[in-house]
Amino acid sequence: MNYLSVKEVAQLWNIGTCMISKYCIDNRIPGAKKENGKWLIPSDAVKPIDIRKTKLKKKSKFTFVDLFCGIGGFHQAMTSLGGKCVFACDINELCRKVYAENYKVEGDELIIAADIKKVAKENTIPLFNVLCGGFPCQTFSKAGKQHGFKVVEDENGGTDDRGQLFFRIVDILKDHPECKYVVLENVRNLADKENDWKVVCDELKKLGFIITEEPIIESPHNFGVPQVRERVYILGIRESAVKTDVLHENKKITREMLNISSYYRKCPQNCIPMLLDEVADPNYYVPDEIATVLDIWEEFLQNVKGIKSPFWLHKAGIGIYDDEQYKSDPGIGYQEMPEWKKEMVWKSREMYNNNHEFIDAWAARYNMTERSLIHQKFEWNASRDCTTIKQGITQFRQSGVRVKNPDYFPSLVAMNNTPIVWDEAAQRYRYLSPHEAAKLQSFKDDFIFNESDSVSYRQLGNSVNVKILKILCTQLFSLNNE
Repeated sequence: MNYLSVKEVAQLWNIGTCMISKYCIDNRIPGAKKENGKWLIPSDAVKPIDIRKTKLKKKSKFTFVDLFCGIGGFHQAMTSLGGKCVFACDINELCRKVYAENYKVEGDELIIAADIKKVAKENTIPLFNVLCGGFPCQTFSKAGKQHGFKVVEDENGGTDDRGQLFFRIVDILKDHPECKYVVLENVRNLADKENDWKVVCDELKKLGFIITEEPIIESPHNFGVPQVRERVYILGIRESAVKTDVLHENKKITREMLNISSYYRKCPQNCIPMLLDEVADPNYYVPDEIATVLDIWEEFLQNVKGIKSPFWLHKAGIGIYDDEQYKSDPGIGYQEMPEWKKEMVWKSREMYNNNHEFIDAWAARYNMTERSLIHQKFEWNASRDCTTIKQGITQFRQSGVRVKNPDYFPSLVAMNNTPIVWDEAAQRYRYLSPHEAAKLQSFKDDFIFNESDSVSYRQLGNSVNVKILKILCTQLFSLNNE
């Protein structure tokens, strides 16, 4: 039997590699098999029917545009409410490919463009009722340099004008007076910066929109989706399209008017089972080295007394039993540390003092001082609900091996920092698969991902939560009796 790669079959069948991988995962290509993490497809395989093209088209209630669309969180929310996307735009080619794989079918009028600056300048967008956009957050995020709307020189000597892209939304709204609603999303830090927030509000109000002037800041975990991810949502209705007295009289939209809290739901104390697929793909088992490190720290956790977090082995003073000698040791560098760091490393020192007989033997047995610094740091933040690492949610971060309670997952981020859980059925530690991670963003179950998992994790980390958007837009439209 001769086999072809996913890329070769995609070229042969004239469809995307993401769709080929999806067919393989769904067992829709007989004889397809996975070797060394890559799918191999029989050379005589027959192209499956694209079931998306067999669905009856329903008349849409409204049309929308999806700016800075990513992989389509806004799209899923809006189509679930009866909307039809007429235009999408994203600068990232891989995002556009995944977007097209999931939402564009043969004969569809959907336009997917790349450069919003060119689009805004040439005014090539069809008529629409709702504008959606998760405009770039890097210049507003606490993780960035917080330049806001400024154009700045980037690290390569060029210019970074991502903060200005909000004004391309403004340009598009100026050219489309038929647009009734605007729905925007960004990091919560945008709302924390008073001047930046005022710019957003003032620009939308100048265009005749009644908006949420008080920031609507929400996280999926408030709605029963186990991920802490605070974002600010900006909602608006064009005053000329307002039908209700409450909007005419108030001239603003409040969270009370939207009745958001009525949708609040608690996450379960242990959210891991609600995310894990029934059958684990062995490709997501953690490497043996990672499993070994977790087993080593499990032994530490079960044997030390008075655990304090974080514990930094490289700053604990292994083999030094006098505190004054510890403080003056140049290898530790305690005297040169700022006060906050002295406070932090002293927790490690106290733990060592109280457990040095065990820690000395444990560290020697596993050559811990020879391991990478990340593997020498342990953050135990799961004492409330857990007695073992296997009961918690683990990440390998620059700050070390971090274990937290299983009530919700850390925020998905664009960098690849995939959570690790213990799979009871498989009796193995494993990473969340992209399909499982997508549940944290409330994505549809049959979503087609990029062939590369690392790309998929990054795209999900940059996306928006579908459930929150659906709730907010349901209430927004209802507020205007639509």
